[in-house]
Amino acid sequence: MKIAGKAILLTGGTDGIGRELAAQLKAKGATVIVTGRTAERVEAAKAAGFETVMADLSTASGVDTVIAAVEGRTIDILINNAGVGSDHDFREAAPDLADNDRCIALNVNAPIHLITRLMDRLKARPQAMIVNVTSGLAIAPRAGGPIYCATKAALRSYTLALREQLKGTRIHVLEVLPPVVETKMTAGRDGKKKSPQDCASQIVDAMESGAKEANVGMVKILRWVYSLSPAMARRIMIRF
Repeated sequence: MKIAGKAILLTGGTDGIGRELAAQLKAKGATVIVTGRTAERVEAAKAAGFETVMADLSTASGVDTVIAAVEGRTIDILINNAGVGSDHDFREAAPDLADNDRCIALNVNAPIHLITRLMDRLKARPQAMIVNVTSGLAIAPRAGGPIYCATKAALRSYTLALREQLKGTRIHVLEVLPPVVETKMTAGRDGKKKSPQDCASQIVDAMESGAKEANVGMVKILRWVYSLSPAMARRIMIRF
């Protein structure tokens, strides 16, 4: 798909991968509307020339705010990028179920609601796209993050089914599976991390090439291992 001239709604576009993705899409000639939930970051995005919507997508009212903000607007591409992690490790402490619920709402419910409520508008476009950002952990989970992994696996399953449902329409469905990326969510975690700039660049390339999946960085290796032996991939990842 040619990015220039497209109207894009990008959730979680004020920080991390989303911020870099917004900048690269804007540089390609797209109009990018970004959502964020932190006033300071939303103002920074606005100062950088982006249309912004301040909303907490872990709540139903936050989803309503976004839909109201784009009422009557053309949307060619919806990118469900907003996401959050949640501690749930009985080896360390009792989980905070309210925090778990927020993770599930933001990572799973919000994309489904946005897709559903914008579907008619996307179908009306000559060319449209839905981009769902999942994770390499959607393929094989890690023991330390079961809630986050479960949400990304759920969104991956939803994306695969959605793609099948939309065959024969003008809506292309792309799943993005990033590795560990250097963001605030991964601060303090050891190991090699992908830069947000590199991750965003690979997403843009996948959007332009019409790919069904963008396996970013080390996820390419994980996908290869999984194709040989799902059990081996799970044994490797569960320890992290």
